[in-house]
Amino acid sequence: MTLQGNAGPVNILRGITLDVARGETLGLVGPSGSGKSSLLMLMGGLERATGGQVMALGHDLTVLGENALARFRREHMGVVFQSFHLIPTMTAVENVATPLELAGRKDAFERAEEELEAVGLGHRLDHYPAQMSGGEQQRVALARAAAPRPSILLADEPTGNLDGPNGQTIMDLLFGLRDRHGATLILVTHAPGLAARCDRVIRLADGAIAGEDAKRAEAAE
Repeated sequence: MTLQGNAGPVNILRGITLDVARGETLGLVGPSGSGKSSLLMLMGGLERATGGQVMALGHDLTVLGENALARFRREHMGVVFQSFHLIPTMTAVENVATPLELAGRKDAFERAEEELEAVGLGHRLDHYPAQMSGGEQQRVALARAAAPRPSILLADEPTGNLDGPNGQTIMDLLFGLRDRHGATLILVTHAPGLAARCDRVIRLADGAIAGEDAKRAEAAE
């Protein structure tokens, strides 16, 4: 992934070769600016690779148009961002139901309520984001990502904006959602405890893979 800067081309990612197995949990770690989030965005088709291929579930994301990418994400992926990205004019249940409605699900609101119950927010269905704490908003974002039952769940610093207790709750919920739905989970994190729960940890530096740690990697500690 190369971008054009004022001083010429900038290599954001280079020489990345990475396979992720179905149902695997993969952590992406490394210092700020190492390319973690950029790699995650490439995996989700939210950024474009300038070379190579990004294959997901048999589809080459690098050749799909914007509409096809949007449909692929809607049908197969859930994405959780550090900054929540909830729609402020919608209630919790409306935020979670929206992607289901776009997918044509007739039970969108029933499924949304079920997912909010699963993350402990059954009492917050009709509350707006501004009426909820940061931890509650992140739980709504998790429910929204999980509601379509995605095959792939991507999370970019899901605990980055939360304090210790709330961060631990989100960790537990994130892996609980993965266990309930059997999704492949790929997450970017600076939190050693979250990385240590992954099956595998990839360390990035300067836009390249610097190393790989096995399950329960001591290096993540």
